[in-house]
Amino acid sequence: MPDRKSRKDAARNREAVLTAADALFARRESPADITMADVASAAGVGKGTLFRAFGDRAGLLRALYEARLEPVRQAVEAGPAPLGPTTPPQDRVPALLDAVLCFKLDNRRLALALEESGSGSPYQAEHYERWHDLLQAVLEQIPGLTDSDFTAHALLAATRADLVEHLAGEERIPREQMRAQFANFVTRVLASGPLQGLTAEE
Repeated sequence: MPDRKSRKDAARNREAVLTAADALFARRESPADITMADVASAAGVGKGTLFRAFGDRAGLLRALYEARLEPVRQAVEAGPAPLGPTTPPQDRVPALLDAVLCFKLDNRRLALALEESGSGSPYQAEHYERWHDLLQAVLEQIPGLTDSDFTAHALLAATRADLVEHLAGEERIPREQMRAQFANFVTRVLASGPLQGLTAEE
């Protein structure tokens, strides 16, 4: 019985922390301004509880990011078209990339904080590897398209949080305009096929 109660308390604390962190990141202009102490205070828990549950600030950011991403993940893994696995690859690639872009737009501050944490390289983040592996697998199903590994990297680079923040925050490009521009870019990449006259050695 005590174990069950402690697990319930831990789950309740975790939910309180994620809710508090979510609210803080939504309100603050700069993600760097938010400390673990801020989150603990907002959640009504001790800092020790926070560190035991998430390890460090990067761990908290990852947990919050994954919680927000869960509906998208479910749609990609088992949902209907255009994100789901039964969608033709030529249609699924643009839909997947649009989903990534929309998620970054909806979670600009959190995505930026996560990609700037830890090693400082978004390419080493677990969520990036998952998106890349999925996109590469779908790209490999498109006839005539070569080097799916590099193409997946190049397409995902256009959804980097710092670029999204620059376009949406600094240049004030409207959401739908950005989506349309990105969709046009993805379509042109997929239609281009292999570069003529080049070999792997070149």
